[in-house]
Amino acid sequence: MSSNDIVWVLIAILAVAALALAAVAVWRGSRGRRGHQLHERFGPEYDRLLQEYGDRRRVERELEARAERVRQYHIKELPEPQRNSFTRSWQQTQERFVDTPAVAVRAAHDLVQQVMLAKGYPVEESNDVEQRLADLSVDHASVVQHYRAALKLHEANRSGDADTEQLRQAIVHYRALFAELLGSTAELRHEPSRLAAADA
Repeated sequence: MSSNDIVWVLIAILAVAALALAAVAVWRGSRGRRGHQLHERFGPEYDRLLQEYGDRRRVERELEARAERVRQYHIKELPEPQRNSFTRSWQQTQERFVDTPAVAVRAAHDLVQQVMLAKGYPVEESNDVEQRLADLSVDHASVVQHYRAALKLHEANRSGDADTEQLRQAIVHYRALFAELLGSTAELRHEPSRLAAADA
């Protein structure tokens, strides 16, 4: 092999190595962008899973799987008459809290599930609470922590271990998710004074 041939072989090797390094840089950049986009989209849920898993790639695979699963559902916006009906039901639930807080929390729990079902979430198909939370995190990441907290308080209420303050907190958490699912908080401004104090 002549010295010219050796030079061309070396140039070819260097060119292939440069292309490989560029491909790795592009791949890392795209992974970094994807991770940033997922963090932006899922916010606190991304951070919660990162703390639980300790591995960004595993977190990103989990969140992408959630998004893909929810894409298979037929999530829809509710028509105005249905939104108004749900809003009236919510206002009745809040009014009921004053005299029967435990009953009101159960009603709030049921009402949120009815809204989820009406929007297209498969609530009736599974009693898997974690699955429901995961599904909600795809489009409602900013309030899924409210639902998680409300569910814990709902369970305490069912077992008779929740005091009035905890029941009030449950209603506040359910209200945050309810408003998000309906797409507006404007209709929920009129509240019994015992609940209004929660936002102070």
